[in-house]
Amino acid sequence: MRTTTKTATPSADLQIADSHDLIRVQGARENNLKDVSVEIPKRRLTVFTGVSGSGKSSLVFGTIAAESQRMINETYSTFVQGFMPALARPDVDVLDGLTTAIIVDQERMGANARSTVGTATDANALLRILFSRLGQPYLGSPQAYSFNVASISGAGAVSIERGGATVKERRSFSITGGMCSRCEGRGSVTDIDLTALYDERKSINEGALTIPGYSMDGWFGRIFNGCGFFDADKPIRDFTKRELADLLHKEPTKIKIEGINLTYEGLIPKIQKSMLSKGVDTLQPHIRAFVERAVTFTVCPDCNGTRLNEGARSSKVHDVSIADACAMQISDLAVWVRGLAEPSIAPLLASLQHLLNSFVEIGLGYLSLDRSSGTLSGGESQRTKMIRHLGSSLTDVTYVFDEPTIGLHPHDIQRMNTLLVQLRDKGNTVLVVEHKPEMIMIADHVIDLGPGAGSDGGSIVFEGSLAGLRSSGTLTGRHLDDRAAVKPTVRTPSGILQVRGADAHNLQHVDVDIPLGVLAVLTGVAGSGKSSLIRGSVSGRDGVVTVDQGAIKGSRRSNPATYTGMLEPIRKAFAKANGVKPALFSSNSEGACPNCNGAGVIYTDLGMMAGVAIRCEVCEGKRFQASVLEFRLGGHDISEVLAMSVTDAHEFFGAGEARIPAAHAVLGRLVDVGLGYLSLGQPLPTLSGGERQRLKLATNMAEKGDVYILDEPTAGLHLADVENLLGLLDRIVDSGKSVIVIEHHQAVMAHADWIIDLGPGAGHDGGRIVFEGTPAELVVARSTLTGEHLAAYVGAAAGGRTGVEPLGR
Repeated sequence: MRTTTKTATPSADLQIADSHDLIRVQGARENNLKDVSVEIPKRRLTVFTGVSGSGKSSLVFGTIAAESQRMINETYSTFVQGFMPALARPDVDVLDGLTTAIIVDQERMGANARSTVGTATDANALLRILFSRLGQPYLGSPQAYSFNVASISGAGAVSIERGGATVKERRSFSITGGMCSRCEGRGSVTDIDLTALYDERKSINEGALTIPGYSMDGWFGRIFNGCGFFDADKPIRDFTKRELADLLHKEPTKIKIEGINLTYEGLIPKIQKSMLSKGVDTLQPHIRAFVERAVTFTVCPDCNGTRLNEGARSSKVHDVSIADACAMQISDLAVWVRGLAEPSIAPLLASLQHLLNSFVEIGLGYLSLDRSSGTLSGGESQRTKMIRHLGSSLTDVTYVFDEPTIGLHPHDIQRMNTLLVQLRDKGNTVLVVEHKPEMIMIADHVIDLGPGAGSDGGSIVFEGSLAGLRSSGTLTGRHLDDRAAVKPTVRTPSGILQVRGADAHNLQHVDVDIPLGVLAVLTGVAGSGKSSLIRGSVSGRDGVVTVDQGAIKGSRRSNPATYTGMLEPIRKAFAKANGVKPALFSSNSEGACPNCNGAGVIYTDLGMMAGVAIRCEVCEGKRFQASVLEFRLGGHDISEVLAMSVTDAHEFFGAGEARIPAAHAVLGRLVDVGLGYLSLGQPLPTLSGGERQRLKLATNMAEKGDVYILDEPTAGLHLADVENLLGLLDRIVDSGKSVIVIEHHQAVMAHADWIIDLGPGAGHDGGRIVFEGTPAELVVARSTLTGEHLAAYVGAAAGGRTGVEPLGR
């Protein structure tokens, strides 16, 4: 018998490999970074702080994580790289010590109508296998329980080469799927109002079609005139039944017009494919308005919204169908799975149990697997993406998180901190971009960027320990221990907004009076029903303007000037001052540089390799023709105006020859929300999450309304910016408006005139009003989780009293 003796390596004899304990960045210049050089310790939790727009995301995501992913992609074959996104090398001199980066960002999950929480994770796949093994009656393979697989069958002759001869045999096939045939697995059916599609008094050539984008000047005009299915010059009300059916419902049919092969398709199937196959929230505003006007969505009567056919719903395990399982709150589903004792599928049950437990651990136990993924908030999407990494056996991986506390109640932030520490303790490097003090407190290493935002940022102003940050004198260090005090007096409401019997999602027939003319804040743990109450019972009322967390849409040609609409009056002012057409002052129209088509750069596609963008030599990146730049307004050409900061432009358009009241008003709102440092022509994709949120807020403030609803306006805001936001909210209320804020930030709670707290828990444990009153009363009562955390935040002693006057009802 042989024995093996292991000799411990003396600690003095360290291997060279053990010395690679830093990620080194030298000369980073991505976006607004100014030759940044920094060393980040591996296998530690590093938090990146700084005001919104200071360069945190440019350093962490645009440089470190981007280069890690690019280098990993290069290890694949050229053939495989052809199917992957091409990533350009970041603008940096040296990047050393990188490890594999896993990015968990705030990007919303796909809003495909067929995507649910279950399909976006492995949960649905595991459940389908479970039911295919244990379900009674037995249906077949896992696809029999999938709402994305239709049941089909067919038969016919097939040709087979056998023994040197071709023989024909009759074959048949059958696929058993779980898709409901009525709604095609969407869970809802649509009813389209035909009067919203066309004006029956007109002919098609007279502009009868009122669908966005259906112009007779382009290909639609050629197709409708050349298809031969109807007379495009005849009023639609005079169409025969056959002609009207062809106009509305005809399946895709090949036609030939002027020697070109085209496809004709009826209006309704074309609308369903182009507009209704995605979530309504993802559509452009004018198309969304058309869909909301023309289309009514109702629960499918055949499957009752489960998306599954009768067969899939009839097969059960312990009297529970897969539709019942997916509709359960995940925390309840985890209990049900725990009760299944089937040795034959023990590994499957263990995997499913672990996955469901991960949902609960990360604070998403209130969701259900049939929840559409497009309805998840940015914070919920980010935490859903985290789930697959919680039980990973990988070590020495760099995990990159973008404000993981977004959408989290202070109670839930503690749980998130625990998960991040667990990832670090397994030997991973954890990089977190964050503003919340609760998360900065757990950092092993802090890197603070600034000192300001935009062109005033992009430098490392501090790196070191938490104690060092406190005494550093940087903006973050000075505000780290800021605590907003409860207001000594609160406003008296001018009226109430009644909500009666609210029962959307988990709300339990809520009755509540929301005071008007004051700053009212809705609080509660994630999943308690705050958004359900607002979306289901308040948003959509006359005079109510809602600013949600939905991402703003725009290409690299879009910028703050185009997004806010201020470019239109600026172009008209340039045109009037110079006696020319406004179109000349658009880089997307007649004034565009012909060499780069108004992009300012020349993009060269290199196939599977990263494309190259080179500044246009003709316009030198200004995007306009040289002749257009000869026209001036107030001594500046259009490219110089777009290069101005919001603050400079606000002064420029406020007086003198260049005075434009419409543009000045928009710029004033941008200054109010703290975006004075942005340039008017900065591409939207380069803005940070916090900047996009505030840009949307400034734009929506222009809408005429008496009640403003803001959904977590502190998302992406630095501690110093929260104070500016509170000032803005006060100005809106003092102007005679009502402001309702859904918020987790204790500074906003403390500043409120009235708090409505939902809970006590999430999912079916929430959905009730657990407190109504002033912040002072909530602090004294400490009757809810929110009350406990707010009391700790303002430093109130247990049972202590404040001198705040209560809000009159």
